[in-house]
Formats: sequence, structure tokens, C-alpha cells
Amino acid sequence: MNNSSKHSQDGAWDRRAFLGGAAGGLAALMSTSCASLPGGGEPKASGHGGAGAGTFPKDFVWGVATAAYQLEGAAFEDGRKAATWDTFSRIPGKVVNGDTGEVACDHYHRYEEDVRLIADLGVKHYRLSVAWPRIIPDGRGAVNAKGLDFYKRLLDCLQKHGITPHITLFHWDTPQALEDRYGAWRSREIATDFAEYCSVVTKNLGDRVQYWMTINEIFCFTYLGYGVKTMPKFAPGVVLNTRKELANLVHHANLAHGLACQAIRAASPVKPHVSIVINYDAYIPAVETPENIEATKRAFVGEEHNGTVLVPILTGSYGKRIMEKLGPEAPDIREGDMKTICQPLDALGFNIYTGSYVRAASNPDGYELLPLPKAYPQMHVPWLNFLPESLYWGVRMLTDALGKAELPIFITENGCPTDDELTKTGEVLDLARVMYTRAYLKNAHRAIQEGYPLKGYFHWSLMDNFEWADGYSRRFGLVYVDYPTQKRIPKLGYHWYKQVVQQNRIV
Repeated sequence: MNNSSKHSQDGAWDRRAFLGGAAGGLAALMSTSCASLPGGGEPKASGHGGAGAGTFPKDFVWGVATAAYQLEGAAFEDGRKAATWDTFSRIPGKVVNGDTGEVACDHYHRYEEDVRLIADLGVKHYRLSVAWPRIIPDGRGAVNAKGLDFYKRLLDCLQKHGITPHITLFHWDTPQALEDRYGAWRSREIATDFAEYCSVVTKNLGDRVQYWMTINEIFCFTYLGYGVKTMPKFAPGVVLNTRKELANLVHHANLAHGLACQAIRAASPVKPHVSIVINYDAYIPAVETPENIEATKRAFVGEEHNGTVLVPILTGSYGKRIMEKLGPEAPDIREGDMKTICQPLDALGFNIYTGSYVRAASNPDGYELLPLPKAYPQMHVPWLNFLPESLYWGVRMLTDALGKAELPIFITENGCPTDDELTKTGEVLDLARVMYTRAYLKNAHRAIQEGYPLKGYFHWSLMDNFEWADGYSRRFGLVYVDYPTQKRIPKLGYHWYKQVVQQNRIV
């Protein structure tokens, strides 16, 4: 099976690949004070969408997204110290071509040019992240004023152009100092250190920012950065001895999110809008029958990734079936942990690229995941199978499987790498990106038309950047970056997306 939850064809792991096998099904979640599972599975009534084919609501949010480590560069300037990715990427063989994020897109020095690109695109919302080791270089303790000053300059530049910032507080740049001190996410200590960092950022930038996202993709920096008796492919590249260590590590990240929510709300000078970004797995009924839709609901809450991250954050429980499967390797949960993890959210960020097909089965789980044929279409990376329906079903299942019908959802990342090259005339004709994005937006439109609370879309990414273990070999951007010269060249996809935003419809 070749999808985001398995090995790629060449055996390499990607940032959204799954470590280990699937965890199986879940017959029902344990009851909690936060949520219970509904019984219904029919689409909601339409009426929330805009008029006309492919038209979005007038208040729909259009944006683009980036992450600090992937484009800022200036890795050791103005007081910033190493993140785990700085250390990891310098180890021979860990990143394609030996690439590092030391320079990346040099956004630290070129942010004004990049903000003009956002403004010219016509989007009014920009999702960016703040680098923890730029603000608190040792992960705890002294605050780096020069780091805060950079983000103040950047935010002021965005404000000048009428662009609303949406800040992610952690996008995988764990301070190396905390990895050295206590093993970073392996220790509960990191939850309180992270909350203190969030408090510092909110106090200092909260006069310029209302929209906050605590953590990006818990699954990736836990399951892919730490391997159980095997070497993982992501930073920090630590081998664990037991599954319980991994379960505890995920639990610490969930706990850090909960404490961060509290810290943001306590520190913000204005009423904040607080969310988290999760690349939860999307499951698609192979054929839209009642039986297969029911099977999709079971898979959505029963598979390990969703069951250990999305489900506890939204319901306050890891779920009975998940805990049974983990058994003695379940995380150590202290009194009050689940209440802290299940903080009220103003929205949920959903990073969606691909998914898995499901059908009903006469097994204890009640479903089976279907393997894709070898000829199934992929984008320019082995893990990204072309499944545009994953966006619709990922949004819908928050209502059908988790009962979160009123929780606003933002697509905080969606996009694809394409094999971009400059033509003789200096253009980049990324037609595959346009095809991919158009198909996914059609499914976003379907979700809105059926009444699901999808409120916005952030394209990943504004520009080509450091793509983790793939280095600079994969290009996700709407803007082409010529890395030797740092020249920015808007692609065809940039101009297409500009028309989508201007017309507020799929073109």
C-alpha cells in the first residue's frame, strides 16, 4: 500500500509517512466531557455555499502558508541558536544532497520582497511560524530581543499591506538545547517550557496578532523523528527502545498543546483566536454507500494517528479501543492531563494532501483500507497520491465521526510538489499544480455547499523552500526560488491562484 501512512516506493520515509503498521479499528470512543460520537452519517443540508458554480462564501479566507525553518535562513544570526534540524541536517546522508536550512530562502533578510509577493497575489491572510530558538535560544530562560524584533518588523510589514497574520508557534524547530538537556519531547518538562515560550511570544506580539496556532502536525515530529528500535528519517533522529516511550512522547506533545492554549489566552492583550494544526488522516469510502460511509467513520477514529492525536485533543480521551491496542504500552496519563489536552478551540487547522480508500469488511474492525494499484496517479513525491476527495471527507468526518459540527475548520496546508523547470522564456508552467489544486478546491466547495463549517484555505506553500529530509529537491511553491541567486519567479500556478482569490471561485 503506497500512501501517506506507509513506506514510499523507494523505502524512504517522508514527513507525513506512518511509522509502523496501522493500529486497527475503533468500535466506539469512551465517553468524555468534551464530546460524544453521533450516530448519523448523512450529509448536512446545503445552504452555506456561495451562489454560482464553484463560488465561495463572501467571507471565505484565502491565504498562503510557510514555516520559519523552511524559509528564514539566518540560522545563527542575531542570537538564534540551533534547532534539532540544524544539527540533524549536518549529519551526512540525512538530507538529500546534504542540504540544510542555514540559508534556505533567506527570508530573514528578504521578507519585504516576500510580503510584496503575498500582497500582489491578492490574499489577505498569511500563515507563518515563529522559530522557538530565535525567541528563546536555549529553549528556556533568557529571551532574545533581536529575535522578537525580527517578527515585529515582519508583522508590521504585513500590516502595512493589509495582510492578517496567522501564527503557528511550533513548526518543528525544537531548540537543540532542550534535546541535549532532557531529550526534548521525551520529557514532560517540554510541555511547561513550550507554554512559557508561547506566553513570551503572545505577550510581545499579541498587539499585532489575534490568530494563533499552537503546534503543527504532532504526528510528524513524534512518529517520524523518533523510531522504536529503528532509525527514523526526521530530526532529531533518536532511536527509542519501546512503544511506550513513543506513546509518552506523543502524550507530552498533546499536553504541550493544551498548556499552550491556556498560556495564549492568559497572555494575549486582545481576545485571541486559538487553534491547532493537525495533518489527521482522511479516509474515503471507495463507493459512497451507507455501509462504506459507516466503515469510513470507524477508520477515522480507529486508526492510530487520528486516535492518538486528533481524538484526544477534541474529545479528551484516547478512546477505549486505542488504549486496548496499546495495552501496557499506553502513555502514562496523570490526573488532569486529559482535561488540559482537551482545551476549547476556536477552530481546527487541517493539513490535507492525500488519503486512503476504505470499504466495509466483515472483520472485528468493520472496515479495511484498500491498497492502491501501482499505476495510481501520484504527484512529484512518492507519498502524495492524488486523492482530491480526501479534503471533503476529512472535513465531513469531524461532524460524522466526532460530532464537531460547529467547530470551524481551516485548510491550513494543501498543495503538491511538481517537477518545476524554467522555460527558455523564464516561465514555470506548473500545470500539474493547477490541476491538483483545482480538484481539491472542488471538494472544498462541496463541503461548504453541504453545510460543513469550512472557513478558509491556505495554499502550501508561498514559495519553494527547504522540504525537510528532501532538502531543496522538492518544490511546493507558487513562487519559484532560484537558490543560488535567491531570485523569486512567480509560477503559472501563482497567477492562476490569484484569479481564484480575485474572483472568489474556482477558475
